Amino acid sequence: MRFRFCGDLDCPDWVLAEISILSRITSIKMKQLCNQVIQDLLGKEIDYEKVFKLTADAKYEPSDVKASIAALHFIIASAGKYAVDSESLSSELQQLGLPKEHSSALCRAYGDNLVKLQEHFAAVSLRLGALKQLDWRVDYILSSSQVTDVQEPSVQLQMRVKPAEVDGEENVSFAMSSDKFRVFLSELKQAYALVENLAA
Repeated sequence: MRFRFCGDLDCPDWVLAEISILSRITSIKMKQLCNQVIQDLLGKEIDYEKVFKLTADAKYEPSDVKASIAALHFIIASAGKYAVDSESLSSELQQLGLPKEHSSALCRAYGDNLVKLQEHFAAVSLRLGALKQLDWRVDYILSSSQVTDVQEPSVQLQMRVKPAEVDGEENVSFAMSSDKFRVFLSELKQAYALVENLAA
């Protein structure tokens, strides 16, 4: 069977296995657990102490807690990714065997935060690294210890870049001959023209 929150594919077997575990907590605690997962999806930390308190009366093992969080993470993130409305998500979860009260609790938390989730996903997806600084210089080598008469310019580039998925910045530096620099510059101009055409 195909589900919209799975991108019109079958639900993964591991999520199906976790539905019975999720059914063991109350619907009120389900909503609170969903709120913790949503905060995690929005970039904040999960309060595991609170999560363990929520799941204590259901006699969850630590592995059950992690599996439940993973399943909720998958369900909420996928539903947000595929822009599934709360009613459809609730119906699909009930088809998978999650009780109606639990589905409603999950979907209330999901529906209340859907816009925030989609804005966050749009902000963090398809991010590229950013060039923060570029320094360059041209060295004209007259001679070296190995060759007495070189007389060839060399381009030295030093870039400070911010990788997409990592905090902080890193330095990248390299040198190239004048011929390689001409090819490099030509290819950069071609790439820039392609991006300009796409943006227009």
